[in-house]
Amino acid sequence: MSRKNSTILISVFALLFISIIFTTVKVHAAPEAFPIPKINISVDNAETPQQYVGNIKLLITLTILSLLPSFIMMMTSFVRIVVVFGFLRSAIGTQQSPPNQVLIGLALFLTVFIMQPVYSRINTNAIQPYIQDSITQEKAIEEAAKPLREFMLKQTRQKDFKLFIDAAKLDYKVTKDNAPLYVVVPSYMISELKTAFQIGFLIYIPFLIIDLVVGSVLMSMGMFMLPPVMVSLPFKLLLFVMVDGWYLMIKSLIMSFS
Repeated sequence: MSRKNSTILISVFALLFISIIFTTVKVHAAPEAFPIPKINISVDNAETPQQYVGNIKLLITLTILSLLPSFIMMMTSFVRIVVVFGFLRSAIGTQQSPPNQVLIGLALFLTVFIMQPVYSRINTNAIQPYIQDSITQEKAIEEAAKPLREFMLKQTRQKDFKLFIDAAKLDYKVTKDNAPLYVVVPSYMISELKTAFQIGFLIYIPFLIIDLVVGSVLMSMGMFMLPPVMVSLPFKLLLFVMVDGWYLMIKSLIMSFS
């Protein structure tokens, strides 16, 4: 049998096999056996008060989930951690290593670890009582804001806090117990950015010294065509590994929130 005839025969058998598979799937598919549940979040179709409350809760949950990334960045330790990681990668001189996905994933897990006591208090005092209908929605929001406010104000500088209090021009005396979140959150964020920049400055110093030494040596040897960054990168990586840099970095970040 020629090669051309063999190719035609194999193609015919392949088409027959594919047609048999699709025919079998079509015959045995039973949409009635696996009914898809209907999710209705429309308030207009609620017939009982329980359905109305359930639909409202579902809408609120979906809204909170859509805003969750903003909450993580603005009201948790994520801001300081991810900015410090960015400074570390720039100081070492690696372009995309570790990649952004790794750094953001590590920052998220560290955020969950650091914020776990706050999450536990929110779950105990706000989420669980609200799910059990023992407190109202306003009370649940108030109870959930207390641990977050306490955490943020503990990391916020008094100068930054006073800046937003004066700019808000509130008609009552603001304290750390009754400060609104729209005043606490921006003051917390600029304090976190300042702290992250201070940590980044300390990170840059040893790697900058290595760059200066390597640049001076290359210039004294007359090797102007070789980029100093390319030569200093292995030495910076060696220094970071020898001092166990990731351990020191993570330990310092965790202790900075304690």
